[in-house]
Amino acid sequence: MGTVRGARVVVTGAGGGIGAALARRFAAEGARVVVNDLDAAKAASVAGEIGGISVPGDASGVVPAAREALGGSIDIFCANAGVGHDGGPEADDSLWQQSWDVNVMAHVRAARELLPEWLERGSGRFVATVSAAGILTMIGSAPYAVSKHAALAFAEWLSGTYRHRGIGVHAVCPQGVRTDMLTASGTAGELVLAPSAIEPEQVADAVLAGIDEERFLILPHPEVARHYASRAGDTDRWLGGINKLQRKLEDLEAIEAASGTSG
Repeated sequence: MGTVRGARVVVTGAGGGIGAALARRFAAEGARVVVNDLDAAKAASVAGEIGGISVPGDASGVVPAAREALGGSIDIFCANAGVGHDGGPEADDSLWQQSWDVNVMAHVRAARELLPEWLERGSGRFVATVSAAGILTMIGSAPYAVSKHAALAFAEWLSGTYRHRGIGVHAVCPQGVRTDMLTASGTAGELVLAPSAIEPEQVADAVLAGIDEERFLILPHPEVARHYASRAGDTDRWLGGINKLQRKLEDLEAIEAASGTSG
């Protein structure tokens, strides 16, 4: 893939899951890869495996150190780090704030650092791991669904604003992926995500194909496109379907509570 071979790539949240799969795939395609993760040991492990460079720490501030590690420039930035919290309006403000900071503002802060260099030279590529929750929703997790909608909106804005100046933007929107985040999603994840869950490597394959084809919206689960069209075409009917899932979730949680088990 000509757009990837020899490219200087940064992947945040790359100590495991989708991020690690992306780092491995970019390295296999001949890219120089910075592996970023809050967990320094995990970042170092993945970087050692692929011959990459470990730059641990908060994804919000990784660009300067990653740029230096790559010799002064970044070609592709994968804003992959993310968090998921359960609950609705009752969820603590700290959980809403962390969702906003990690799932949205880390993307904004990275773009703020990257754009001057990219606009000056007329090229650069921003890959945002958004999740299907960003174009649909996720029952049981308002902080995640809301912040992922915002992440998609920011990626759309970047693409609409800068594509004529050589900036490529991609929004990656998988449904269930077999990662620690899916395991932690409890009954809602088992109901909505687990049945069609795919491996992180399949997401990485879809991302590389989407980059090669210059597609903004990358859907590792093709059926998401149909759901997205349904959401836009008949929103009330679509929301009725989401509410049906919600009622099913509540029934399952009631059964679990009665039996003393937990998803």
